Amino acid sequence: MSVEELESVVSRLSTDELSRFSEWFEEFLADQWDRKIEQDVLAGRLDASVTRSNAHFDAGRCTPL
Repeated sequence: MSVEELESVVSRLSTDELSRFSEWFEEFLADQWDRKIEQDVLAGRLDASVTRSNAHFDAGRCTPL
């Protein structure tokens, strides 16, 4: 199915169906994001950022949220 076909189907959903789809899609995107971050962590792509963040914290350059 093409993006255009998906857009057409989504545009015809009832309010309730659109709400259910929206909730599902938000969860789907969040799961995709989580998997991507996990892959990046396992591959070591965030190691430099973590090292910099820890150095800033240890140096007292961080403030509580």
